[in-house]
Amino acid sequence: MELTVYGAEAVCASCVQAPPAKATAEWLQAALARKFDGTIAIRYIDIYKPETEKDRQYCDKLLANDYFYPLVVSGDQILGEGFISLKPIAQFCISKGMRLLEEDR
Repeated sequence: MELTVYGAEAVCASCVQAPPAKATAEWLQAALARKFDGTIAIRYIDIYKPETEKDRQYCDKLLANDYFYPLVVSGDQILGEGFISLKPIAQFCISKGMRLLEEDR
């Protein structure tokens, strides 16, 4: 499974209290690795340097202030924006068949 975190080095003006997007990506990687039995890849994409056409579309929307960053996406589903919470992302992973590690059951 792959999740993409879009953001920039500067904190979103509307989310001043939130951590930077790259820190959010690193936190998600560590938190999900401790929680799930399986590989969840986290891609970090700088909104000023999109890698794919799909990345460009999300980055354009972030730059137009349609979304707050960090923005967490899996496929075409937005899992969170601005202040990211682990619970809805974990629930999404479970709904997609990821298995919890024994101590989290």
